[in-house]
Amino acid sequence: MQHNSHNSTIRDRLEDRVVSLLVSIFMILFVIITLYPVLNTLAISFNEGIDAVKGKIYLLPRKFTMKNYKSVLAMQNLMTGAKITVLRTVLGSVSALFVNALLAFIVSRKRFLFRRSLSLFWVITMYVNGGMIPVFLLYRNLKLTGTFWVYIVPGMISAWNMLVIRTFMAGIPPSLEESAQLDGAGYMTIFFRIISPLCKPVYATILLFVAVYHWNSWFDAMLYNRLKTDFTTLQYELMKLLNSVMQQSGSADSARNAASSITPVTIRAATSIVTMLPIICLYPFLQRYFQTGLTIGGVKE
Repeated sequence: MQHNSHNSTIRDRLEDRVVSLLVSIFMILFVIITLYPVLNTLAISFNEGIDAVKGKIYLLPRKFTMKNYKSVLAMQNLMTGAKITVLRTVLGSVSALFVNALLAFIVSRKRFLFRRSLSLFWVITMYVNGGMIPVFLLYRNLKLTGTFWVYIVPGMISAWNMLVIRTFMAGIPPSLEESAQLDGAGYMTIFFRIISPLCKPVYATILLFVAVYHWNSWFDAMLYNRLKTDFTTLQYELMKLLNSVMQQSGSADSARNAASSITPVTIRAATSIVTMLPIICLYPFLQRYFQTGLTIGGVKE
């Protein structure tokens, strides 16, 4: 019996090592598959444009150059667009998170009389849209077009974000709120001091989603502030640069681009890196909040 038990233990350890090895190999392959497009784009962005057209650039540039980034950073309205984009990302993300969290808190309260009706109404707005022209006319009548606030106000309320936060809040034990009410706490105190600290994971997730939306958005700048260079965005300016390079590549200016070693391929890669770099830098600070189970042990039922 002792011999059989010893053999079983050795066999279990061997199986655990095999499983661990297979999982490690899978994770390494997954990381390589995930990182390769980014590293390949980075290599192309540092490569000469004419040489990049030949292809077969993988992880390292074949002919190193900084001309692609110099062309991007030399844009006339780049700094203005960067400032507006950073400002709209910060204000838009914080305001949207606060408004959606407050609405989610209200709708998640069982004592709120219209919580089911309002939830159904917001769900309908996720599938029914007035269309581009009615929305444009609405924003114009509200004096939002041609202003910075057209980036902030319309995006404050999102049915999807609100429902996600509400679902997370519904999983918080009601005993926490009841205990706070027994101590004389009001709803705002409960929201800020009891509920919100426990909602850090979902807050971080929604904040990242909204920040990515604001950072990557360019269509609203073209639609509502096309003639207002003071309110242009970084993505809109990069999009105009990419379009101009692509148009020049098939025109008489293609010879000038060839002389400067700038092509749509390398410009596209450089603009992609400029676009994704801030979000990549932001993600590690929010990633640690992507976890659940913070309320375990908070209340003993």
